[in-house]
Amino acid sequence: MNIPFRMDAKFCSFFNYSKSFVAILLAILLSVPTLVSAQDSAAAAAPAAGAAAPAGAASTGGGDAAKGESIFKNNCAQCHAPTDERVVGPGLKGASSRHDFAWLSKWVRNSSAMIASGDAYAVKIYNEYSKAQMTSFPNLSDDDIKAIFAYVDQASAAPAAAAGGAAPAGGAAAGDAKGGAPSDLFVIVLVALVVVMVLVLGVLLVIVSLLSKAVKGGGAETEAPAGEGFGGLLKRLTVDPAIRSATLWIFVLLVLKSTLDGAFNVGVQQGYAPKQPISFSHKLHAGEYKIDCNYCHTGVNRGKSAHIPSANICMNCHGVIKKESPEIQKIYTSIENNQPIEWVRVHNLPDLAYFNHAQHVNVGGLECQNCHGDVEKMEVIQQRSSLTMGWCIDCHRKTEVNTKDNQYYDKLVQLHASESKEALKVADIGGLECSKCHY
Repeated sequence: MNIPFRMDAKFCSFFNYSKSFVAILLAILLSVPTLVSAQDSAAAAAPAAGAAAPAGAASTGGGDAAKGESIFKNNCAQCHAPTDERVVGPGLKGASSRHDFAWLSKWVRNSSAMIASGDAYAVKIYNEYSKAQMTSFPNLSDDDIKAIFAYVDQASAAPAAAAGGAAPAGGAAAGDAKGGAPSDLFVIVLVALVVVMVLVLGVLLVIVSLLSKAVKGGGAETEAPAGEGFGGLLKRLTVDPAIRSATLWIFVLLVLKSTLDGAFNVGVQQGYAPKQPISFSHKLHAGEYKIDCNYCHTGVNRGKSAHIPSANICMNCHGVIKKESPEIQKIYTSIENNQPIEWVRVHNLPDLAYFNHAQHVNVGGLECQNCHGDVEKMEVIQQRSSLTMGWCIDCHRKTEVNTKDNQYYDKLVQLHASESKEALKVADIGGLECSKCHY
């Protein structure tokens, strides 16, 4: 039994507008995941810095390379490299193949005696390196010396193995320079989800269209011709106002998302790792040799700027150590020409913001890593934190003030305790006032 419908009935009117309504609704839902993903861009994991081959108990000539690494770094690394690189003394690569163990053990324990005895190779090395006297180590046992040269053999072989198939050390820095950009896998999954949702949207629109025609009484007469096929259906969908409306909404929302992402990232240099005029390794100096950051950055405890070290600070060590290195020669050239080394600044706040290193380091007791990341693990220095205003404010809200043994804070602590049971934070002592940073 067919029940006629009036075209002006409210039920039919609803279906007249349902297609556009559903299309717009689905377009908005389709854009929600991309808008949400924009809010998660700050959650970037610090990249790993290229794992080295594990220094296990592998031995060369019966020596424990792991034990030898510790002995070498504590006693030998100041003057020798495990490779063929010249430091103060010669590189030790291949030493175990040039000499037997008996000769090596005598040389390590008392090189002066060997030189005095007239040993040809000992005298040659002594004269070649400006008659610099090597420190004797009479307390090292045979096992200790075997371990040292086992480590030297292992360390000198590592670069060749890395060249065969390991990823270059610069790979980690290149990955960090992306500054939290989505991974390729994430982009592929996101595109796949968008395609699936577009197909679902198309099916839903077809269903809505068929239901609308059925309610209007089109019946079988409105069905597509038998030979029309998928191409005809696709053509009808492209001219459908609802689909065109949904496409427009998707385009507008994607453009809006892209604009907002760009606006929020203006001035943010997270991941910035420029090439420096001299290949200085913080991983070597601050990490392996444990040189205090304050030794080179002399202003960090005393003033607004931490100071970029001058050439004379470098020469405190490199007037003797690794003088022949091409990178160290650049320092000599700078001094001879009376020109400063043109280091490229990595961390830089805009002129409208005031930041004082002494206030944070000397008074606040913050470590360099709080803002600069694990500098002691960086081969190439880079900006790890965003250094945005929101990042600073978030730190002020979470950081507790160290008031111990400081009478300056006694009254503030007393007033704060009368109003709150939480610890005194930087935000509670004016850390969120605009004039603290903008003057």
